[in-house]
Amino acid sequence: MTETATLQQALARFFNPAGLDRQRQRVCRHLLACRTEAMGGTVLQCTDCDHTQPHYFGCRDRHCPQCQGRAMHQWAERQQANILPVRYYHVVFTLPHSLNGWVQLHPEVIYRLLFQSAWHTLRSFGRDPKRLGGEMGMSAVLHTWGQNLSQHVHLHCLVPGGALGDDGGWHGARSHYLFPVRALSRHFRGHLVSGLRQAATAGELHRVTRPGDVDDQLNALMATEWVVYSKDCLEHTDTVVRYLARYTRRIAISNARILAVDDRQVTLRYKDYRDRDRRKQLVLDGEEFVRRFLLHVLPKGLMRVRHYGFLANRCRRRRLAQIRQALAVAEVTPDADSAASDPEPTYTCPHCRQPTLRVIGTLAPRRPTCGRPPNHREQRYRA
Repeated sequence: MTETATLQQALARFFNPAGLDRQRQRVCRHLLACRTEAMGGTVLQCTDCDHTQPHYFGCRDRHCPQCQGRAMHQWAERQQANILPVRYYHVVFTLPHSLNGWVQLHPEVIYRLLFQSAWHTLRSFGRDPKRLGGEMGMSAVLHTWGQNLSQHVHLHCLVPGGALGDDGGWHGARSHYLFPVRALSRHFRGHLVSGLRQAATAGELHRVTRPGDVDDQLNALMATEWVVYSKDCLEHTDTVVRYLARYTRRIAISNARILAVDDRQVTLRYKDYRDRDRRKQLVLDGEEFVRRFLLHVLPKGLMRVRHYGFLANRCRRRRLAQIRQALAVAEVTPDADSAASDPEPTYTCPHCRQPTLRVIGTLAPRRPTCGRPPNHREQRYRA
């Protein structure tokens, strides 16, 4: 067993670039270099005990478990002013597993239609005068994995419970599930299957080459019940922000879930939702672990977090002001301290346990030689 069990350790042992597309190779290079001498960094020295150590930069790749904690905090700070004092709903739209093959062949097409169909479904229900009769808002984040790293494509949506009417009034939702999930499921299914058929006609699914496969797949999808989950969540503003931030920055596997990495296998912890949410251990061959992880590398440039309706970027500030006026609540202004640039970070000395490490120099990036993974323990720096 290795001393530390991390995704970086697993990739260093089992990653093989042969046969992978450029995007997956690029992501793996970033993760292998993260917080190593390959990224460069700074030199820290303790002002009390004179202990000196390097501090390497992170890769900031959105697939990296080492870089998402700080990004989650920063994103939550920016979103604080956009939360309304209303009930929120957590809605999940899930693709059937029979579409997983098409997701690998045409991820951009399938993910685009997933976002479009989810928003079209909620918008249509919200516009219905028998329901809310107004414009809704939605923040959606794409997840592609299950707890065991299998492919499980779904969209987590955080939806303010109500709609802005054409008369400028706020029409609040009263139920604990927002809309009937069976009706949501069938509308969502119909819209997405229709979008897939149009995409196939336009030649956007050109990698699906088997004769008759498109028609057979779409007919089978229409005969299947799709899964939509809906539930209200806590109303407290800070809780809602943290809740959404946690989902927006979650990745396929965190280092905390990786229990061990040895010469042949990776052991990870997962929650089995089919067995009363029991926590279990899963042992995978190293190559299989990397294969499953790479299933969830997103296409370059794809936006996995999107905002719709009155939360869309182009109209959010104006619409939220209208809603707060209708709710008779004060306008939220960003805190000057949080809006300012991040303060200079402080580091705790591992020897004297005091926050007295200070930057005294820089570290130039160093590429690993002979294909060897970067070494955390090599300390080459200049003052």
